[in-house]
Amino acid sequence: MTQLLLFQVLNGLGIGMIYFLLSVGLTLIFGLMRFVNFAHGAFYLVAAYLAYAMTAATGSLWLALVVAPLAVTLLAIVVERLLLRHTYAMPHEAQILITFAVALLIQEVVIMIFGPLGQNVPTPAALSGVVFLGPYVYPAYRLFVVVVAAAVAVALWLVVERTKLGAVLRAGSESAEMVGLLGINVSRVFMATFALGGALAALAGVLAAPIRGVEPFMSAEALGIAFVVVVVGGLGTLSGALVGGLLIGIVQSVMSTLWPGGAQLMIYAAMALVILVRPAGLLGRF
Repeated sequence: MTQLLLFQVLNGLGIGMIYFLLSVGLTLIFGLMRFVNFAHGAFYLVAAYLAYAMTAATGSLWLALVVAPLAVTLLAIVVERLLLRHTYAMPHEAQILITFAVALLIQEVVIMIFGPLGQNVPTPAALSGVVFLGPYVYPAYRLFVVVVAAAVAVALWLVVERTKLGAVLRAGSESAEMVGLLGINVSRVFMATFALGGALAALAGVLAAPIRGVEPFMSAEALGIAFVVVVVGGLGTLSGALVGGLLIGIVQSVMSTLWPGGAQLMIYAAMALVILVRPAGLLGRF
């Protein structure tokens, strides 16, 4: 039983890294823009279906790993420029309604194109085997997901902590008005942040597709988990998204063995426990 639980912890790392990619864009957007984006899960959905379509057409997931994030980044920019930038000054309730409508529209377009039934996405042949980690056998594809997500996490940290854009993001999370007074084009910074969030959600969608398959309603599930991760880790923090994603991924994976029927429930129970102990999240600022 102990070995099985440890194996589930390893599985949880792979799931948790996908949750990190899914939620980190959401937390950056809220931390800088104070914008509630219910369309975030739709970018994950679009990328997953692009992965399915490109894999079916070419037999290669590798191409989808490059093309899908770029395509979703462009979609995010179009949505932000044409619609969402006009909502930044609105109350959060209006932002929720508008972005929820965008998500529903994208979901219906996906259903019109691909139908309402789920589809499987094959794992790349090069990653279809297993890797031996001591006494444990671990799927090679899940190890690949962990490595890719870890590389993205390091790259994001370098961007946030070592570049001018990162300095603007950190300053903007404290006061967007002050950044504007310094002569920085806040509108372009918002667009870049929104595009980055869309690209990260898209990467999560492509990586998750061979693990869970694709279906038109996966965006709602993804959005719910992303908000849980953000709340658990703390709003507006890169490290919080990483810690929150790993924690939720491990809880879900372990509970799928101990209590399969309640695995999803325990995600929200973990969030409730964190809120009771530390309302700002594990690494959030009070």
